[in-house]
Amino acid sequence: MIESIEYGSKRIDFKLEYSERKSLGITVTPDLEVLVRAPVGTPIEKIKEKLRNKAPWIIRQQSFFLAFLPKMTDRKFVGGETHLYLGRQYRLKIIIEDIESVKLKGRFIEVITLDKARVRQLVEDWYLQNAKKKFHAIAMELIDKFKKYKVEPSSIVIKDMPTRWGSCTAKGKIILNPELIKAPKGCIEYVIIHELCHLIHHDHTQKFLDLQTKEMPYWEKWKMKLEKLLA
Repeated sequence: MIESIEYGSKRIDFKLEYSERKSLGITVTPDLEVLVRAPVGTPIEKIKEKLRNKAPWIIRQQSFFLAFLPKMTDRKFVGGETHLYLGRQYRLKIIIEDIESVKLKGRFIEVITLDKARVRQLVEDWYLQNAKKKFHAIAMELIDKFKKYKVEPSSIVIKDMPTRWGSCTAKGKIILNPELIKAPKGCIEYVIIHELCHLIHHDHTQKFLDLQTKEMPYWEKWKMKLEKLLA
C-alpha cells in the first residue's frame, strides 16, 4: 500500500505494510524508498504522525544515499563528444581503420575501428577493463588498512547497478559499479571505504559515520564531488 505525507514543501511517499509486530518500523532503502512496517490495526493517522515526527531523519537518509544513485547523461558515442575517466574530461576521437583498439592519447579517448556502430561497445569494454584493474589496486590498499578491525571482504565484484555506486552483502561481498571509473580516485576510495565500514556496522548509525570519518576525514567532500560530477 502506497501512502504519503506532506512535510513543509516536501512530499514523502512511503510503502506501508502491516504485520504481526509490536512496534512501528521505518526504513529508508538505498534506492530512496521509505518502507513502513506497522502492527496490524494501527490507524493510518497515527502512522502518518510518526512519519512526520521522523521526517527530518528520513530526508537526511535520502540525502545521504543520493551519492549512490548514478545519474549518467546518455551519450551518443560520436567524435568530439566528451567522456569522463577518473574525474577528467576527454574527447572521443574516432579513427576508421581495419583494427580495433581504445586508448588514452593526450586529452582524447582514441577509438580505432572499421565500424562506427562498434564505438559504444568498444568504449564500454575499455571502461570495464580499466575499472577491474583500478578498483582492485585501490581496494587492496584499503582492505589492508581495515585488517586492524579484523574484517575483510569475501570478494570484490564489479557489476552494473542502475541505482547504486556500491553495496555490501550480508556475506561480506563488496559490489562496485563500473561507472565509478569515471569519477576521481577519491570518490572511488570513498565508496570502497563506505562499504568496508559496513563490514563492521551494517546500518548508517553514528558509530558507522564515526568510523567512516576516522578512516576518511574528508569523505563528505568526495561524496559531494560524486553527486555533482556524474549528475
